[in-house]
Amino acid sequence: MTDKTAPCLWFNGEGKGKQAAELYVSLIPNSRIVSDRHPMVVFELDGRRYMILDAGPMYTLSPALSIYVDCDDQAEIDRLWDTLLDGGGQEIRCGWLTDRFGVSWQIIPKILPVLFADPDRAAANRAMEAMMAMQKIDIAGLQRAFDGA
Repeated sequence: MTDKTAPCLWFNGEGKGKQAAELYVSLIPNSRIVSDRHPMVVFELDGRRYMILDAGPMYTLSPALSIYVDCDDQAEIDRLWDTLLDGGGQEIRCGWLTDRFGVSWQIIPKILPVLFADPDRAAANRAMEAMMAMQKIDIAGLQRAFDGA
């Protein structure tokens, strides 16, 4: 099955599109490079198709488009966070970062929307406040705030 639509990430023409795609597919299970014909690299992350067009400085990447990763546990958050920051990435806040290629990512634990949707609004708000003070999300810290500890 092929996707009818896919996000296209515009890179600045320095030839780093394939390098970025190789990093991304190494991080997410069930991922692969579909085709590499400069200036275009098509790849899949967990079966979802993306394209990098390494075509020049006319456009720039922005956090207005980010790749959201739904993480199972703290180990996965830590692995992705550290790898994506390696080589010049930047921490932002609330689980957001920009990697060394300028692509924005949200590295978010699966528990986060569960905590935020809890009917105990005071507990949900405590979790939200805790998250707002974090850069990399700390699941244990979220849980402590939610529990009122």
